[in-house]
Amino acid sequence: MLELLIKNGLVVDGSGSPGFHATVLVKEQKVTVYRGDVSHLEAEKVIDATGHIVCPGFIDIHSHAGLTILGAPHHDPKLRQGVTTELVGIDGVSHAPFKTQEELHRYIWLDSGFNGYPPMPADWLTVEDLLGKYNNRVAINVALILGNSPVRIWSVGWDDRPATDVEMEDMKSVVREAMEEGAWGLSSGLDYPPGAFANTDELVALSESAARLGGFYHTHTRGTLRSKGHLAPFREAIEIGRRSGSPVHLTHYRQSAQGAGSHLDYLNLVEDARDAGMDVTFDCYTYPYSSSSLTMLLPHWTKDGGPERLMAALTDDNDRVRMAREIDRESLRDVWLTNFKQSQNHKYDGRRLIDVAELRGEDPVETLFELMVEENLGVNMVGLGTNPHTLSAFVAHPYGMIASDAILLGEYPSPRSYGCFPIVLSEFVRAEKHLRIPEAIRKMTSFPAQRMGLPDRGLLKDGFMADIVVFNPDTVKAPATREDPKQYSVGIEYVIVNGQVAIDRGSNTGVLAGRALRRGRAST
Repeated sequence: MLELLIKNGLVVDGSGSPGFHATVLVKEQKVTVYRGDVSHLEAEKVIDATGHIVCPGFIDIHSHAGLTILGAPHHDPKLRQGVTTELVGIDGVSHAPFKTQEELHRYIWLDSGFNGYPPMPADWLTVEDLLGKYNNRVAINVALILGNSPVRIWSVGWDDRPATDVEMEDMKSVVREAMEEGAWGLSSGLDYPPGAFANTDELVALSESAARLGGFYHTHTRGTLRSKGHLAPFREAIEIGRRSGSPVHLTHYRQSAQGAGSHLDYLNLVEDARDAGMDVTFDCYTYPYSSSSLTMLLPHWTKDGGPERLMAALTDDNDRVRMAREIDRESLRDVWLTNFKQSQNHKYDGRRLIDVAELRGEDPVETLFELMVEENLGVNMVGLGTNPHTLSAFVAHPYGMIASDAILLGEYPSPRSYGCFPIVLSEFVRAEKHLRIPEAIRKMTSFPAQRMGLPDRGLLKDGFMADIVVFNPDTVKAPATREDPKQYSVGIEYVIVNGQVAIDRGSNTGVLAGRALRRGRAST
């Protein structure tokens, strides 16, 4: 008997082709698309999808849920968007591999305003061990890309210096081993030390090692290069791809809120690289709001040595004077804060930094320093990070895919964390018609699967894994806003993960059918 039969829906298979009427069958967790009379077929569960679209589960190629999902395994904010697979380890920040538990715990601390903490003390060291935490313990599939920060910590340490030849060979060995354990490539976060201390040559060598085993280079580019022009960070990324032979993926690609240059400059850069024979893609999120750790506002030298060095800088009078001189005060104006753990600071949740400073009777820079100390580095910030007037050009571009960059921390996260994917269907497709539904679904399913190299997900195709979404194209929407961000999406009626119904008529069933997806062993 079939496990599941989905009938009377419009199947949009993820390829970008127009939808067609068919029945989707699930047996032994695999899909069959069936055309014809199904009255003779029996199934344990039948879904009548009349008036609905049936498509592959959405694949989020930029997620920061690698730790938080362990404490909230039902993962409602993302599952209710239709997300069935996420790539973690983004921005150079993967939580494996490490030589010692102490180094792992120090790293989690440094980025706690970005990726949070697991519900229990981290007890793994290798990529294989970390991936083992997800199998049938979480609601969605989890894939991991190797961050360049732990690779650098392993061989060079936390310091801002070039790698020696011996250390470089050691780092390449770390990359190879992580890839063999199932990582999907190499990520970099060149605004986040210690990974930001890597120079171009180092990143070329590591990307080459990953590419030899089928990986790709996924990059948050180097913001300090903007002094050389608004495209300079992205030119470095393309140079890394050209020299290493690695495919390049530019993450959260967009024109900044400050509007430097034309958005066409950014899009032409990708098109020109592809015209030259390179494999370059990008993703973008669908709200104008960015999100990161508050530590991102502090100069790199404060982290030269690890989290203890940063805490020392925040409490040293001379370092405070130097930091205050170097911080861009304009960057403090419109960010709001969240993820407060100290009870006396809860009243600041969701407020702008400059408003918190006024309440405390402090200069905003002083408030920044004091809150970082009081909260042990764990503050998250959200702000206007994208030019909203040009966002649609990136969402609609054929070389771009959709990714949430979701950070599920605090009471006032960026609304993209709850609405990134449904807003594509409600605003960019239904309301504004920047995209047609088949192309929008391709950007959220088969295109990220293709970029990663997932062999059996991203399409509704015979023999593929049964990750499926059933949604109402007339009612789907994302109510999350800046003022009220923690609102679940509407109109996503069913979500199936590995053949099991995780969302049933809009409600979470509690099923934890997610798996760790390892490169070379994608379905296990």
